[in-house]
Amino acid sequence: MSANNATAGTAGSGFHDFEHLTNQARQAAAGLTQGFGDALRQLQAMQIAPEAWSQLQSDYLQQAGRLWNTAIAESHEHGAHAAPAPLKDRRFADASWNDNRLAHFTAQLYLLNARTLQQMAEQVQGDEKSRARVRFAVQQFIDAASPSNFLALNPEAQQRALSTQGESIARGVQLLIADAQRGHVSQTDETAFEVGRNVATTAGDVVFENEFFQLLEYKPLTAKVHARPLLMVPPCINKYYILDLQPENSLIRYAVAQGHRTFVVSWRNPDASCVHWTWDDYIGQAAIKAIEVAREITGADTINTLGFCVGGTILSTALAVLAARGEHPAASVTLLTTLIDFSSNGVLDLFVDEPSVRLREVTIGAQANGGPGLLHGQELATTFSFLRPNDLVWNYVVGNYLKGDAPPAFDLLYWNGDATHLPGPMYCWYLRHTYLQNDLKVPGRLTVCGESVDLGAIKAPVYIYGSREDHIVPWDAAYRSTQVFSGKKRFVLGASGHIAGVINPPEKKKRSHWIGKGAALPADSQQWLTTAAEHPGSWWPDWSQWLAGHAGPLKAAPRAPGNREHRAVEPAPGRYVKQRA
Repeated sequence: MSANNATAGTAGSGFHDFEHLTNQARQAAAGLTQGFGDALRQLQAMQIAPEAWSQLQSDYLQQAGRLWNTAIAESHEHGAHAAPAPLKDRRFADASWNDNRLAHFTAQLYLLNARTLQQMAEQVQGDEKSRARVRFAVQQFIDAASPSNFLALNPEAQQRALSTQGESIARGVQLLIADAQRGHVSQTDETAFEVGRNVATTAGDVVFENEFFQLLEYKPLTAKVHARPLLMVPPCINKYYILDLQPENSLIRYAVAQGHRTFVVSWRNPDASCVHWTWDDYIGQAAIKAIEVAREITGADTINTLGFCVGGTILSTALAVLAARGEHPAASVTLLTTLIDFSSNGVLDLFVDEPSVRLREVTIGAQANGGPGLLHGQELATTFSFLRPNDLVWNYVVGNYLKGDAPPAFDLLYWNGDATHLPGPMYCWYLRHTYLQNDLKVPGRLTVCGESVDLGAIKAPVYIYGSREDHIVPWDAAYRSTQVFSGKKRFVLGASGHIAGVINPPEKKKRSHWIGKGAALPADSQQWLTTAAEHPGSWWPDWSQWLAGHAGPLKAAPRAPGNREHRAVEPAPGRYVKQRA
């Protein structure tokens, strides 16, 4: 017998009498209810007003009574085969949750308990940040406690085990062991992709490199190109190829096809030799250096620039440093889902306060007693996944381990799992001076690369994009950048989230975007939204038209990448992006 067959046989025999799980499920449901009861008592201890607590108790007992009476009535009055009302939550969408009376009741009880805990969290007294933390923690508990996450309570997974004679359980165990070795829950088939083979495939060359980054120049797709090149600065907390996943959804390829001579920063994935790197290094040795090299290669006095997420924060800081030196190399600035004013930043604010930042500083920052260290990429990836746990964690726990379904191949999720480290000193500086103290937007408060930083000194026009459902950079936080820069500004709001809103090629004809009427950009984002007009499809053509107005005349495309001083080092995507965390 093969190893796989042996494993399957063992699992199949172990679950031969799988029907007895119904009785086990009753006990597990009682344990789940007790767990919710413990959470209720802990929340009560967090100072909920007595009258609010009494009302919540009364409402809960009434709803629980109705739920129980309905379950009894459906069972006795309408017969054993009467279908209960279907559950609307997508975690319980499979027919087995309706067919199995106990599972249906357990799911209904869970949803009632979840609503009650959420209502209690809303009633907790205290400052807004503390209350938000309570709400977040309660939601994490609620999502983790769903009966769909447990084999003994999930009828769909139980039926799968029975119909496959335990094979699904054996596959689930194998997937669990493989993920334990990887150190994370798999969201896609990671063997289906390879950087440079079927992701990050737009043709180009590395034309410069130092220890911090490689600069990629892409092969023109048009006979003529605009006189001013375009430099893209992606986030350093991810790999750059989110901008170049596949030819049909590549923003890089789109820019090249629009006649822009395009350069992209590909960040090095830091290792133990890079633990001393600082924010100043990322600005001076990377962003400013990339601007210098792009100008040297093309001979252009000014260039168009684009920053995505943290890349936009880095780019803006670099341009402010250059402005303080009397240099204005940017003909335009595009900021995609970028934070400049960190006044309020949604759920990420919950993780940042003085004690948490101080802890980082003394463990991995420049002040660390044992020397600086790295923020490991998997820690960042896990944090971002738990901002949407049902979609990015528990969905895969159920599918992979309980049902034994290997996750399908998906380029975006492959990129999402391709983690990058961050040097401790750089990360700690960024946390303190942006999320914690919101220093960047205040003229003269920060000194970077020896210069006093004033973003208002950047003279270039700015195109600012935000995504309406973005949970990492809320769109109103992205909009606040309109109040910081002093040049001409254009704000565009796209549908969907942090990634899907940005990576939205026109050919797909998906989603929509909003453009304000006239040039007015009031301080209140909601005021802007009330007058903005919705347009179907991608925001890319609007940006392309805006960018063309700053790109200069057309001239013959270069025949070769780089120049005499900066010759091609290797083909794109280069070595740096292939370094795994």
